Amino acid sequence: MGVESTPAPSPSPSRAGRNLPAAIAVGVGLGALIIGSLFWQKVLFTVLVLATVLVAVDEMIKALRTGGAVIPRIPMFAGTTAMLMAAYFGGPMALLVALAITVLATIFWRMPGGSVGFVRDASAGVFLIGYVPLLAGFAILLVQPEVDGPQRVVTFFLVVVASDVGGYAAGVLFGKHPMAPTISPKKSWEGFAGSTLACIGAGIGSVVWLLDGNWWAGAIVGAVAVVTATVGDLGESMIKRDLGIKDMSNLLPGHGGVMDRLDSLLATAPAVWLLLHVLV
Repeated sequence: MGVESTPAPSPSPSRAGRNLPAAIAVGVGLGALIIGSLFWQKVLFTVLVLATVLVAVDEMIKALRTGGAVIPRIPMFAGTTAMLMAAYFGGPMALLVALAITVLATIFWRMPGGSVGFVRDASAGVFLIGYVPLLAGFAILLVQPEVDGPQRVVTFFLVVVASDVGGYAAGVLFGKHPMAPTISPKKSWEGFAGSTLACIGAGIGSVVWLLDGNWWAGAIVGAVAVVTATVGDLGESMIKRDLGIKDMSNLLPGHGGVMDRLDSLLATAPAVWLLLHVLV
C-alpha cells in the first residue's frame, strides 16, 4: 500500500478575492468615460450604456446556454437597442412599449425551432430582457431631465460605488460573520454595515450638493440603494452558482465580466430613478 503524498497547497486568494490594482484601474477608466460622456453630450452616454449593455446581454446569452437555454441574439440585440433608445427619446412609456415588442419578438423568433425546449428558451429570453435591458433603461431615464439629468446619473453611480467600496473595505478589515455563505461566501454583515454607512453618506452628499435637495432625501436614496445593490449582487451570484460558472467572462481585469460590474447597478437604477423623481 503506497503512501499518499500530500498535494502542495494552492495559492490562497486574498480576502478581497480581486486583483485590486487592475480593478481600480478599470473602475477609474470606466468612471472617466461615464463622466466625460455625461457632461459633453448626453446622447454619448446613452450610446456608451447601450454598448455596455449589449456586451452584458451577450454574456448572459452565453451563460444561460450552459444551463441548456438557447436564446437568439438578433431579437435580443435589436430589442435591447430599441428599449434603450426608446427610454432616451420617449421616456418611461416608450420603454414599456419597446419592452412588450421585444418580448413578443423573442417568443415569435423561437417558434420555428419547434416545441421541444420552447418554454425553457422563451422563459430564459424573457428573463434576460427583464433583467438587463429593462433595468438598464432606468439609467437612461435618469439622464432625461434637461436641468440636472447628468447630476442624477452621477448620484446614481456614486451611491452604488459607495456601497461597493464601503462593503469591500469593511469586509476586508472586519468581516467575520457571513451574510449569505451558500450564495456569496465573501459577503459579510460587517461589510454590509460598511456599505450602509458609505451609501447613505454618498446619498446625502450627492443629493445636497449635486441636486440641491434635502439631506433626508439623500439618506433615503442611500438607504434604499444599499439594499438594492446588495440584492443585485447576491442575485447575480445565485445565477452563476446555478449555472456553475465563476464569472460571466474575463473581459474586465480584476472584475470579471461586464455583468459582474452591472449587477448592483441594474438592480439599483429603478429605485434611484423613482426616489429622485418623487423626492427631488
